[in-house]
Amino acid sequence: MSLTKTIESLSEKQKKEKESLDLFLSTQTVIKEALNKLDFSNELFELLKEPLRMLTVRIPVKMDDGTVKVFTGYRSQHNDSVGPTKGGVRFHPDVDEEEVKALSVWMSLKCGIANLPFGGGKGGIRCDPRNMSFGELERLSRGYVRAISQIVGPTKDIPAPDVYTNSQIMAWMMDEYSRLREFDSPGFITGKPLVLGGSQGRETATARGVTICIEEAVKKKNINLQDARIVIQGFGNAGSFLAKFMHDAGAKVVGISDAHGALYDSEGLDIDYLLDRRDSFGTVTPLFKNVITNQELLEKECDILVPAAISNQITAQNADRIKASIIVEAANGPTTLEATKILDEKGVLLVPDILASAGGVTVSYFEWVQNNQGYYWSEEEVAEKLRKVMVGSFETIYQTAQSHQVNMRLAAYMVGIRKVAEASHYRGWV
Repeated sequence: MSLTKTIESLSEKQKKEKESLDLFLSTQTVIKEALNKLDFSNELFELLKEPLRMLTVRIPVKMDDGTVKVFTGYRSQHNDSVGPTKGGVRFHPDVDEEEVKALSVWMSLKCGIANLPFGGGKGGIRCDPRNMSFGELERLSRGYVRAISQIVGPTKDIPAPDVYTNSQIMAWMMDEYSRLREFDSPGFITGKPLVLGGSQGRETATARGVTICIEEAVKKKNINLQDARIVIQGFGNAGSFLAKFMHDAGAKVVGISDAHGALYDSEGLDIDYLLDRRDSFGTVTPLFKNVITNQELLEKECDILVPAAISNQITAQNADRIKASIIVEAANGPTTLEATKILDEKGVLLVPDILASAGGVTVSYFEWVQNNQGYYWSEEEVAEKLRKVMVGSFETIYQTAQSHQVNMRLAAYMVGIRKVAEASHYRGWV
């Protein structure tokens, strides 16, 4: 690699690390504000601003060409005062410590919002699964479980799928854990295949949770969902299922995007056509000529905007140009704090990520419960239970925002942090 390319690569890495740190610091800022609003002590903030545990591991993997490559992995456990920690494992080349820490804090908030008996956890491995074979991914997945096995388990910390991980990877991880512990323990991990103790409705859970939040949000804004124009940035698992749900509900999906660009049609896109032609990573735009950028898509005319891709997409630089009256965050941290303030002043109803994307962890909880009791529910039962949790969570946060005269993001943090703060207090930690 040339010196110029090396410098560019370092610059990109430093930029990503700065973004992760900014994400973590902004999370801490809102947590402090939420705790102040709830009249909790500064000592509680000192406890909750960082994870209780952060494990960094090195995972040697024999590659298909015979060489050994060493990967870096992480597992963060934010707080286990309520119960075992819970959170996904992502495989991504940009995974770093600060990102994993921030995501574990968000998981605590999501579990508090949904009133689940969990604290927040998160894991990740810095790798690019798109350039790895099936066998290499299996060896990496098993190596990660061996590396973190002492701090995880069905009563300690329960992993799940996340970015670029799926039910197959969860199955390998569960099998490796059962070999180490020498007993069958499906409750060690969620997001598994159905035949290994997975739950009906888990694959679509995040998108269904976002859908329920959209249905509740349009009621507050007196918008008919069947008349609504929706833009969805991101066409991966959550974005694609959401597009299908919205299309089937009669709404007009006017824009979608993937990593290569975006498609927009004011008359509505043919979602079934796009779903049939996307690849396994949710990519479809390279098949089209009239492609715009992801940033251009965010500023297009629509009633509902759903950022379902990556963080820091709506910023102080473009928030004024957002035309949607409702924003529902399906991605983690897509809107900066400065942009949140601008949108609030414009009267935009912003449904924050820790509420909108709580469907995934809620159905993961259902899977853990089913594993523990050995009794499994139908897809209809899961959907009914999920709707009850999501509608109740939305209404609680909306009423908190109204009564305290704050935006939905701060209200969600207030609702989410209360449970873990009270549990830590009752335990005598603070």
